Amino acid sequence: MKPEYDFLIVGAGLFGATFAHIAHQAGRRCLVIDRRPYTGGNTYCKSISSINVHVHGAHIFHTSDKQVWKLVTGLTDFNRFTNSPIARYGDEQYNLPFNMNTFHQMWGVTTPEQAATIIEQQRTRAIERMKADGVTVPRNLEEQALILVGHDIYTKLISGYTRKQWGRKCSQLPAFIIRRLPVRFSYDNNYFTDQFQGIPIGGYNRLTEALLNGVETLTGIDFFDNPQQWSDRADKIVFTGMIDQFFGYCHGRLQYRSLRYEHQLMENVPNYQGNAVVNHTDFETPFTRIIEHKHFEAFGDEVYSNPATVISREYPVEWKPGMEPYYPINDEANSRIYAKYREMAMQQQGVIFGGRLAEYRYYDMAPVMKRAIEEALKAIK
Repeated sequence: MKPEYDFLIVGAGLFGATFAHIAHQAGRRCLVIDRRPYTGGNTYCKSISSINVHVHGAHIFHTSDKQVWKLVTGLTDFNRFTNSPIARYGDEQYNLPFNMNTFHQMWGVTTPEQAATIIEQQRTRAIERMKADGVTVPRNLEEQALILVGHDIYTKLISGYTRKQWGRKCSQLPAFIIRRLPVRFSYDNNYFTDQFQGIPIGGYNRLTEALLNGVETLTGIDFFDNPQQWSDRADKIVFTGMIDQFFGYCHGRLQYRSLRYEHQLMENVPNYQGNAVVNHTDFETPFTRIIEHKHFEAFGDEVYSNPATVISREYPVEWKPGMEPYYPINDEANSRIYAKYREMAMQQQGVIFGGRLAEYRYYDMAPVMKRAIEEALKAIK
């Protein structure tokens, strides 16, 4: 008998929802299932006191890909949000990304030449110290950062934050994690350089709902409770979950970093920190950043139209089974394990693997949607 669906899509995050949208538009029969009680994956928003709270952390859509931007803005309206995070190191405060505002706050310089001179002096000292130790290629993240931006920026804005994020000292992390650190000799606080940037007006659920409009979708369903039953219902599977779980962990478990969030409603505080994202870069502060969600969608005096605000403190934690796997740890050991699973995936008939967990790589939102579009167009030919 012919299966009732052309595609069973496991996971209603951005990859799965985008694939389903493209396939559905082409007349293919799709069923989307997700183990969570909601769709949207990590972009899911929850309304608290009329504020759209990014439950799984800050998500800012940014891209220079006109195809992706046309797709998302054709489905829902986007605002003009510009990501300009702040970094706090003890009582000191700096603009991000590293730019002339940052350098003025750190050294009191006022010209690009002055800033470049200080950075180059510190970079040179770091390189000379490495050479004195017989090191010509950075052995770890600490050495890599020091030869890119020097001692001061590394100490105040990278070291503690990175140590909290990964749960390891920078000297114990591989250098490739930060092959480059953007340094701007201009007064530009826009974190991204993409042509298009914004957030869906009304939150990301609007985008997910538009992508899945007309697509049969079931939530609270774990594919692995009865994988054969679900697989039999479709001609092909689109799998967006953990690739090692799909293959029964036969080559061992892949590792991740996870996050714990403390969401706090502040009923009589209309403006807690004045910015959507404030990073806390000292190691002593246990969380990495505080997100104030109303700043994603309220600008200027609009912030005060709601007397309440919601903040989220973000705590990185070591991932364990049962926790949300946020960040793949792409070190050599995990990369070797993933390569084995990737080889198995390439031999697997009738299954398309896509997304952050299935490909064991970190994806921004626009690139994961781009990949889903490409895979869907190939599959429906």
